[in-house]
Amino acid sequence: MNSFAILLGGDVTATPRLRAQIKGARVIAADSGMMHAATLGLVPELWVGDFDSAGSELAIQYRDIPRQVFPVEKDATDGGLAIAEALKRGAQRIVLVGGMGGQADHMLGHLGQLLHLAQAGISCFTTSGHEEARPLLPGNMTLDLPAGSRLSIAPFSDLKGLNLEGVKWPLEKRDVPLGSTLTLSNVALQSVRIGLAAGLGIVLAYPLSADV
Repeated sequence: MNSFAILLGGDVTATPRLRAQIKGARVIAADSGMMHAATLGLVPELWVGDFDSAGSELAIQYRDIPRQVFPVEKDATDGGLAIAEALKRGAQRIVLVGGMGGQADHMLGHLGQLLHLAQAGISCFTTSGHEEARPLLPGNMTLDLPAGSRLSIAPFSDLKGLNLEGVKWPLEKRDVPLGSTLTLSNVALQSVRIGLAAGLGIVLAYPLSADV
């Protein structure tokens, strides 16, 4: 599978779990996301963005990395541009590294992109090391999390027929309306299995240990 890691701005903790998730992936950095390259031991094949937040030190350190420079006034985020380039290069799996917290508008935009990518058949999720987000579509999915990890499902529409197994508070064929907080702050007991009949959502996981 042609896998890409997209380096975004924001906080990133280089946990063993995160390193394993991006092992062997091709790498594209989006603007200030380049600051995570050295920490993760990565050499991006491309650096994209308007470079309004990358800083001169990064520009010097990574002067040999090919760039795609865009104007500050544009109709996409730097992360969105990096995702588009990964798709042009044949990405079948995309891991967004970073981008959690910070500006809520950008974060929500990237979560929406996860749903769009998943609908197009692209395997994808985002991670900061301590926090992970995955798109939830109709069908079934399994998550391997350390026991005791916090798990939440945020509805992006009404959810129909939600099944949730391997957690402290399981659900069976439950309808969860948009805006409900029913599915927040659950706890993984083992491998988590999620089934959904209809709707869209985001699964947020907080691996219990940074060493996992």
